[in-house]
Amino acid sequence: MNPDTLQVFVQEIVRDFKADYSALFNHNPTVLDMALDSQGVVLAVLLLLIGMSVICWFIIAYKWVYLSRAQRQSRKFVDLFWASKRLDAVYAQAEVFRRSPLSQVFKAGYIELTKLKGQDGKRAEGEFAGAGIENVDRALRRATAHEETHLERMVPFLATVGSTAPFIGLFGTVWGIMMAFHNIDESQKSLLTTVTPYIAEALIATAIGLLAAIPAVMAYNTLSNRIRVLSTEMSNFSHDFLNILKRHFFNG
Repeated sequence: MNPDTLQVFVQEIVRDFKADYSALFNHNPTVLDMALDSQGVVLAVLLLLIGMSVICWFIIAYKWVYLSRAQRQSRKFVDLFWASKRLDAVYAQAEVFRRSPLSQVFKAGYIELTKLKGQDGKRAEGEFAGAGIENVDRALRRATAHEETHLERMVPFLATVGSTAPFIGLFGTVWGIMMAFHNIDESQKSLLTTVTPYIAEALIATAIGLLAAIPAVMAYNTLSNRIRVLSTEMSNFSHDFLNILKRHFFNG
């Protein structure tokens, strides 16, 4: 489908929607009416901003549920960890809390520990102790970085929308105003009467840009803060886990 055919197709959809909308609500022109009257570049900008907003709201809902589940399971896993007497018992139940980033960090550290020592329960001493604890520490840090990347996935898109949507809307407004002056006819109508409808339609692009950006920025800040909390919890848990290993498995 070439661009001209696509533009005609989109305009037909908008025209049909506008007709149905006007038939359902018989009142004076509203913001929606003016948006439906948009054409060309302004219409493309509006559709782009609406699409970006829809994607943002999907990400917000998905990440909110995902992070809430991660925090809830992390609290339960920490309670299990401190209540257990044996690390192998914690590892056996860690899969129940697979949504918890803390459980994944623990599993990485525990697996590295079993590779170093096996399951004979002997304590490591001297140089082996230092090298062993460093290996476990690297495994914990590697798992933490992996979980942080997983937690942050899709969230940067919110920041992108928050920073670019107002400018995209402003571009649509500037373009619409340019076209308004370009399309001034030579009729007896006054300049204000001729240009005002086009300017009103163009300004909608800026408004929708702000409507897309504001929730995106707010959600980005909120989700980023929750991710930072989980990152701090992973770091603290790693330190606690290493301290336990030093006391019970390694002699420096």
